[in-house]
Amino acid sequence: MNVMLRRSLICCSVFVAAFGLIVSSLSAQQETSKRGRKYKAPPPTARIEVTVLRDVNGKPIENAAVVFHAMVGEKDTGNMELKTNEDGKTIIDVMPIGDTVRLQVIAKGFQTFGEDYKIDKPELAIEIRMKRPGEQYSIYKSHPEQSVGGKADAPAPAPSTPPAVQPSQPQPK
Repeated sequence: MNVMLRRSLICCSVFVAAFGLIVSSLSAQQETSKRGRKYKAPPPTARIEVTVLRDVNGKPIENAAVVFHAMVGEKDTGNMELKTNEDGKTIIDVMPIGDTVRLQVIAKGFQTFGEDYKIDKPELAIEIRMKRPGEQYSIYKSHPEQSVGGKADAPAPAPSTPPAVQPSQPQPK
């Protein structure tokens, strides 16, 4: 009889242990869904293709630095720099749709280019024509009215002539 009691006790304890494991695994699965961060899908991104060309002949500029500045309002939140290939192209596909990006292009022997672009489409193609450096602007030279300060639409300032200064006392020699 002792043997029979032991067997039934062992069967019963195995049954209780298995039932306990099943219940604890179910409750653990429910708890893990409540803990931790909820998954938030990343925002949709745009594919931006930038082509950098010479202004005079339209040939591509290889190895130009194209810097993408992600903007939030007027604040720069970081940047990514890519180089152009032999076709003068570079592609980036991590900028979220709806953001503003400040694009800066730097190439040796050319004027630096910079402009803000609103990313409102899933694909954006930008062509940039780089110009050679111009003559340094001087206030001592006369300039046509349409090119004051490098802007074509700015009104020309009124010419000001300094008053003639006469020394009140003779200057020592």
